[in-house]
Amino acid sequence: MTQKNPQPVDLSKARLCVIRNRGSGKEDDQVVRTITEGLQPFVAEFDLRQTDEGSQLLDMARQAVDDGFDIIVAAGGDGTQSAVAGALAGSDATMGVLPGGTFNYFARDLGVGETMEDAIQTLRNGVAKQVDVGQIENLIFLNNVSLGIYPHILKTRESIYRRWGRSRIAAYWSVLVALRRLRHPMNLTARVEGESKSYSTALAFVARSAYQLESFGLEGADAIRDGNFAVLIAKARKPVPLLRSALRLTIGLSAKDSDFDLIITDEINIETYKPQQLIAHDGEKTRLASPFHLKVWHDALTVLVPAGGENKTKD
Repeated sequence: MTQKNPQPVDLSKARLCVIRNRGSGKEDDQVVRTITEGLQPFVAEFDLRQTDEGSQLLDMARQAVDDGFDIIVAAGGDGTQSAVAGALAGSDATMGVLPGGTFNYFARDLGVGETMEDAIQTLRNGVAKQVDVGQIENLIFLNNVSLGIYPHILKTRESIYRRWGRSRIAAYWSVLVALRRLRHPMNLTARVEGESKSYSTALAFVARSAYQLESFGLEGADAIRDGNFAVLIAKARKPVPLLRSALRLTIGLSAKDSDFDLIITDEINIETYKPQQLIAHDGEKTRLASPFHLKVWHDALTVLVPAGGENKTKD
């Protein structure tokens, strides 16, 4: 992520609001205590706002901006971080990150700490930096946008979770079920700086997380740190070759010349032959009208990161 010089933050004068996507289970009260005890004594004003509905997060964060909070902290997984960032991008408010999901790509990209306690220390001792975000139409995303098979994997996973409950086995099974249902590749045209190229593919993946690409063994992380998208378009069009690409990806063997075409750009238009397309963005699903305009919104978001430069972002 492209960033300007860090700025110190006087937490003792700050009005701070935590927006938390509340989880279930015995540890819920302990998480609230950890957040409250870790932050409340160090700020001028503290508020904790919680919800069980992910759809409410964006409006809650917008309300916190309207209420004049200086620092708005997103406590939850990547979907929570993305929703709060969507409200804060372009505003004067500073975002804090408390990871609470499965993958926490945004938190890992920033280097804020992989545990709640470490991330709280970053909030108390960190500095404010401006970072880039991705934008597709009016939606803000932090990690990725995808078209093709992946949104349908998410849709299938939700159905399987409702029937069998959440588990790693259920998550893996949803991938196999979605791939089995893949009948036809997606036809799309990508336009960059006036040049167009058409593809027939099962998956188009627009990445904004350098950490995620590196964890997948894919190229493009340095380009992301330089302020671009890494757009990966799968060469596989049918289930068996796509499964082979997925297997290669899990053991770090994927490369642009074998499994994916790679486009490096900070702005791209993607047109599909369907008038509307289901897209996935940071683990959420939305149906949008084609064509889609995606761009990197440079320096859109101010985030608290470690003061010593331990974060994975690039100056």
